[in-house]
Amino acid sequence: MKLTHGERSSARGAATASRTVKRVGLVAALALATLVMTGCGPREALRFGWPTGITPEAKAMGHLWTWAVIASFVVGFMVWMAIFIAITFFRHREGGDSFPRQTAYNMPVELVLITLPFLAIAVLFYFTVIVENKVEHKTDDPGVVVDVTAFQWNWKFGYDKIRQPLAGGTGTYTSYAAKEGNPFDLQAQRETDHGHQLPLPAGGRSDHIRDYLRFSSIETLGTATEIPILVLPVNTRIEFNLAAADVVHSFWVPEFLYKRDVMPFPKQNHSDPRFQVEKIERTGAFVGRCAEMCGTYHAMMNFEIRVVSQADFNRYIALRSNQKLSNAAALQAICQRPTSVTTVPFETRRKTGGKTPKHLGDTWHTELPNCTQQATGVS
Repeated sequence: MKLTHGERSSARGAATASRTVKRVGLVAALALATLVMTGCGPREALRFGWPTGITPEAKAMGHLWTWAVIASFVVGFMVWMAIFIAITFFRHREGGDSFPRQTAYNMPVELVLITLPFLAIAVLFYFTVIVENKVEHKTDDPGVVVDVTAFQWNWKFGYDKIRQPLAGGTGTYTSYAAKEGNPFDLQAQRETDHGHQLPLPAGGRSDHIRDYLRFSSIETLGTATEIPILVLPVNTRIEFNLAAADVVHSFWVPEFLYKRDVMPFPKQNHSDPRFQVEKIERTGAFVGRCAEMCGTYHAMMNFEIRVVSQADFNRYIALRSNQKLSNAAALQAICQRPTSVTTVPFETRRKTGGKTPKHLGDTWHTELPNCTQQATGVS
């Protein structure tokens, strides 16, 4: 049977539609297979690579990130569809005009194409400002104020003041700040390791100029053999006071979904060295890193945040303050693992002999099994 011209066109259109459906189905199947093979659940997929936040600020940033990516996908899909329609239905065909019909000066279309991007930008800007204000918000009564000092290539943590009791938002502060201190003591361990005196940081500036550095009677200092562990209470507002003893560093805890530059001479650099988190919502161990290229061993400049219950935190502070225990000894006394379970000290030798442990411990459960807590010595 001989088909007419119209029947041939219908058959060709049906075949084209069938191919299009098959291609769309193939793309959808590939996307689903990719999601399944990565082992990601719905929540992990919607975070688009971000870790799970452990603070209210982190969750707000995570939600902003998720919706921004979804909005980007919607805009991208519209652009892809416009390109697909243009190249499919308006391409040059055999026997057609050499120059396609022009649709310039279509005012409704141009107004839509101008207005929609501005609306998208305005909405994204609005929610960005809302989240930024939440992240930057500070109160006058944090439960714990921590001094964080970064130096090449490690960290020092000290407790400036702690409110007692932590819960309830009321109570008096106990200060642990020390008036005396020498910022160049931070280099003592490095000079001992190297066997000779090292140049002073920041162009050899006098320590009298570096009066922004703070010191505490309860400090934890990272060394070449020990990862510094900053112990913090759960469900308490924390304030971090950041300072660098030499060059620019960056304080980054991935589960905070946030990093903050650590500047030397904050006043001269017109920077605010303080930020707060409303609370850390669960106990456990969380690795911290320097996220600013700061020299040779920048990648090895790690620390750990150990979040414990408020009762354990009070005992930890009492043991360090009254019995002058070291950080590791105080952690062990409250039945916490005394060393880091998230990272290891940097091995300065080029060859480790394969001794770097593969598993350091459970970051969700850092308690020591079958352990009895030590008395704090406070009556």
